Amino acid sequence: MTVSRRRATGALVALSVAAFTFVTTEVLPIGLLTVMADDLDRSRSEIGLLVSGYAGVVVLASIPLTRLTRHIPRRQLLTVALAIFVVAVLVSAAASSYWVLMAARLVIALTQALFWSVVGPTATGLFPPEARGRAVARLSIGAALSPVLGVPVGTWIGQQAGWRVAFLVMAAAGLATCVAVATLVPTYAPAEGGAARGTAPDARRYAVLVVACAVGVGGSLTAYTYVTPFLLDVSGFDPAALGPLLLVSGAAGVAGTLIVGRFLDRSPWGALAAPLTVTVAALLTLYALGAAKPVAVVAVALTVLAYAAFAAAVQYRTLQVAPGSTDLAGAGTSTAFNLGIAAGSLLGGGLVQTAGVRSVALAGAALAAAALALLLAEPRLARSAPSPTGAARTGSGRRLARR
Repeated sequence: MTVSRRRATGALVALSVAAFTFVTTEVLPIGLLTVMADDLDRSRSEIGLLVSGYAGVVVLASIPLTRLTRHIPRRQLLTVALAIFVVAVLVSAAASSYWVLMAARLVIALTQALFWSVVGPTATGLFPPEARGRAVARLSIGAALSPVLGVPVGTWIGQQAGWRVAFLVMAAAGLATCVAVATLVPTYAPAEGGAARGTAPDARRYAVLVVACAVGVGGSLTAYTYVTPFLLDVSGFDPAALGPLLLVSGAAGVAGTLIVGRFLDRSPWGALAAPLTVTVAALLTLYALGAAKPVAVVAVALTVLAYAAFAAAVQYRTLQVAPGSTDLAGAGTSTAFNLGIAAGSLLGGGLVQTAGVRSVALAGAALAAAALALLLAEPRLARSAPSPTGAARTGSGRRLARR
């Protein structure tokens, strides 16, 4: 499959915008929680279920949906997923009851589960192998921009004009993205894509990646889910400072995505280990010195920077060590990612209630350290495995997997 560089770049931009749209729509109820609760006459915890239930569907549906759709050409699959997304968001905006809104949200979650499973191989397969790290980083910019741009703007629109208008804006963004994807993404069978198979397939390295992803993300979210009460209660910031502080941390996430993109092609293993190392150091610093405001700001920003870099590195590493289809491998790491988010949020909530908000930084650091230790053991685990078939048997494949 040959695609012009201009068309490949256009398709990559369209898919990055789609990622931005999905992530913004997923977490927008958090910013509009009080507005939606009052309008629908529901408790804040019930509105919160619109986010946690959404994540649960992504966890459960990613692998089955990817298996069911593994023979559908990528352009058609992504276009239909985005079209269903648009319809479901419109139903959300017009929902007359909480349960209609919940049902529409779960349909959106199904489309997101499918999107994240196939978007990585689809986008990177348009580029030569030596440029795929940069492609992954550029694809990840859309998701990284969501907390910086999408959620604040969506929240402001919802506060000014009502939450339903904010959802209508997301539907319009989804429709424009759907048209762009249908126009720019080339039509090809999944098996014919340039990134349909891992470049250095290794089942043991992939298993390590899945576990390290779940544990590492869990560590970050154990702390970051409760960063607002930490900054208020431990660091002593005024509530009015939270907006600018979260904007700074969101910008750090974008920076993390851009920085890691420079190293993915050269050192994919190091691009995984370095963010986890930064996470451990930042969260330990936050635990020990978080009462000092300047230290807290830097530590939180570094945590978000490392989280965004780690997310991009996981996606790229999946395209390398996937033992079979990269779509199914992507579904596996997407499931692990969302499990880490859910488990980290639950663990952090329990710690806040029992040990105090300061403890979430220490627990998060411990989980990130466990994920880092697992990655450090990866070369030894892989050497004890039988020689894999295909690309991993070649000298270049083995060298690529080790890095």
